[in-house]
Amino acid sequence: MFGGGFGGPGGGPGSGAIGGMGGVGAGRRDRQQSGTPFAGIPPELAAGVARLESGEPPHPAPNEPFHQRPGTTRLTLWSLLANRPAVLATAAVAVLAEALLLQAGPLLVQIGIDHGIVARDVRVLVAAAVAFLAAVALTAVASGVRIRQSGRLAAYVTRDLRVRVFSHLQRLSLDFYTTEKAGVTMTRMTSDVEALQQLLQEGFAQFLIQGLTMVVVTAVLVHYDAELAAITLLLVVPPLLALSIWFRRAADLGYNRQRDAIAALFSHLSESLYGVRVITAHNQQTRNVVEHREVVGAYRDANDHTGRINAVYGPGTSVIGLLGLAALLLIGGRMVLRDELTIGELTAFVLYLNAFFQPVQQLVQLYTNYQQARAALGKLRGLLGTVPGVPESPQAIPLPPASGRIELRDVTFGYTPSRPVLRDVSVHISPGETIACVGPTGAGKSTLAKLVARLYDPDTGTVLIDGHDLRDVTLDSLHRQIGVVPQEPFLFAGTLRDNIAFARPDAPLAEIEAAVDAVGLRDLVTRSPDGLDTLLHERGQSVSSGERQLIALARVFVAAPRVVVLDEATSSLDLRSELRVEAAVQRLLEGRTAILVAHRLSTARRADRILLISDGHILESGTHDELLTLNAHYATMYATWQSHSPA
Repeated sequence: MFGGGFGGPGGGPGSGAIGGMGGVGAGRRDRQQSGTPFAGIPPELAAGVARLESGEPPHPAPNEPFHQRPGTTRLTLWSLLANRPAVLATAAVAVLAEALLLQAGPLLVQIGIDHGIVARDVRVLVAAAVAFLAAVALTAVASGVRIRQSGRLAAYVTRDLRVRVFSHLQRLSLDFYTTEKAGVTMTRMTSDVEALQQLLQEGFAQFLIQGLTMVVVTAVLVHYDAELAAITLLLVVPPLLALSIWFRRAADLGYNRQRDAIAALFSHLSESLYGVRVITAHNQQTRNVVEHREVVGAYRDANDHTGRINAVYGPGTSVIGLLGLAALLLIGGRMVLRDELTIGELTAFVLYLNAFFQPVQQLVQLYTNYQQARAALGKLRGLLGTVPGVPESPQAIPLPPASGRIELRDVTFGYTPSRPVLRDVSVHISPGETIACVGPTGAGKSTLAKLVARLYDPDTGTVLIDGHDLRDVTLDSLHRQIGVVPQEPFLFAGTLRDNIAFARPDAPLAEIEAAVDAVGLRDLVTRSPDGLDTLLHERGQSVSSGERQLIALARVFVAAPRVVVLDEATSSLDLRSELRVEAAVQRLLEGRTAILVAHRLSTARRADRILLISDGHILESGTHDELLTLNAHYATMYATWQSHSPA
């Protein structure tokens, strides 16, 4: 129900890192000590790894303020590149040098023909040949520097972008994750970022090189013969420009469709992997394959659409280029016959014109990469522009150590504004009091608990702790003082110690051991091969449901919050596990304010006060005995529950 812990979007000591489970900037030694999978290095490789690490440049954590307000920094290609000015400048100089050196060849050929071969001057011919070889060597050097620097730039940018997107995902509230599919979000972090990386690593530099080549070639053609250059380019550029404008419009639509299709593909794959047990249990493998075939088919159709566009644009530009070359040979050949142009100049002219159209062919593929990256950038911009449903006010103050007094004043809330789940609810909870919320499914019990934990904000009304409006305190200080135990706890891949100390990664071993004993986990720790350093499988599948619930309770014990929100922790357990968890719950709640979402009335009747919630309203409030004496809704519910309970 809740997100598996209380270190929500607040960041800071309560939630900023996952105790030794590979946080940003964690060193190798820290990872080894944490016990995470694949963290160890075999002794025979340790010396080599040390040598590699000694030559690695420092990788400081990106300057990404956790509570940065969405929209304060616009995501553009330039904003991504400008963070690494030195690498960008070096790559730009290399690109410029490579573009200029590539155009030295035709000029040297013209000199060799006109002043070497025609003039029968061997020295000029040899000098032109040597200069040609030198230009090739310098081009190779410039190309190597450009590839190295653009690769570094792409690596830095995509690293910073992934951290930025992940940080923003941590900022977003539960409402985002209830409406957005996990597979779509995964696509933003994988396919979309990779599309940008591909553009920055090679495509962007090539785009600049080919663009500069066209500019330089145009200038050289005009220098050789302005009239011939004008005639040739006027025959070529207008149809090429018209075709490019059509391609851009068609490609914009095509590649946006492609990004949506691949997001749907990831979403269906993710859902199928997480739901594989249900799919197998209900024998729906064939149906699921059919559905996936449809999703894959939609992605194929999107690729086919972009392929058809490229099939028109690519050959179209080739035809235009060949027609321009034919016109040049005809017009230029007549000029040579009239001695208005030398053979060397015509040869250089042909080579330069060919160099003008070679970039056009490469720009087709580069523009395809650019459109994919542009579509991906739009999707990422939309994600980063998403405003958290539970924002932190710039004027928020830290919540002082709370006594645990909670108050809801005229609270109305709905997950969709037109359908409120709670209507004008007012509740006062004293410090140290345990409140049980009971009622039919969908009545608003869990919603009330979520509002107290500020996983959502009320549409109207106010939620207060010790007189402080939750909107006026920092999320970090609030979530450090509210512990959430969900109905189905989430365990991370890592060790028992990591999961128990999740909310306080720096908790002393003595406190972790005390939490283990308090909730009754000592038996699990004792029989585990490495004790607290035993690795848990993904999502805690290597331990039982009851043990997962006890680990979640131990996690809250270590966090030591003042308020505990408990979404019925025993509803899906067998009797033996239920008794163990209930005993642990009683120890956890001692001296703390608690809100229990009770699906079993055996849990509710032990609370200090019971709130019967129905249709978004609190119908009854009192102790178990008081509500039975009232002989109204709760008494009827309790009688029904008793009649269906085993003797």
